[in-house]
Amino acid sequence: MIQVTRKDSKESLENMLRRFTRKVQQSGVVARAKQNQYFEKELSKRDRRTKAIIRRERKAIKVKKLKLGQS
Repeated sequence: MIQVTRKDSKESLENMLRRFTRKVQQSGVVARAKQNQYFEKELSKRDRRTKAIIRRERKAIKVKKLKLGQS
């Protein structure tokens, strides 16, 4: 559990909140929660590779079109 205490009596609530949100982000709690929000079926190694290849090809085509000035 992440806790934040006042550094001194004059520290504002905004500063404490900023430190808290930074600690939460660094810990990765929110990222893990978002990742586990929806169940994804485990893909086989072959399926992952084919999807990665398709992604790379699509990106290459997109970059090529961008360089040629076609949208």
